[in-house]
Amino acid sequence: MTKRILPVFLLCLLAGTFGVHRFYTGKIGTGILQLVTLGGLGVWTLIDLIFIIIGGFTDKDGNPITKWT
Repeated sequence: MTKRILPVFLLCLLAGTFGVHRFYTGKIGTGILQLVTLGGLGVWTLIDLIFIIIGGFTDKDGNPITKWT
């Protein structure tokens, strides 16, 4: 199933320190790491937000998430 940028962006913005957006895209391992480190104390979350905005964020299969809605 193709993931959309808008839900990923909102999940990262609102609950990024808990890695919710990574669980949503199927990246369970890094989601757990982000949960344990609280988003790398916010740094990892900020980097993810930037990648989501510029279209460089991918799902678990490596497919870029490019569609907003």
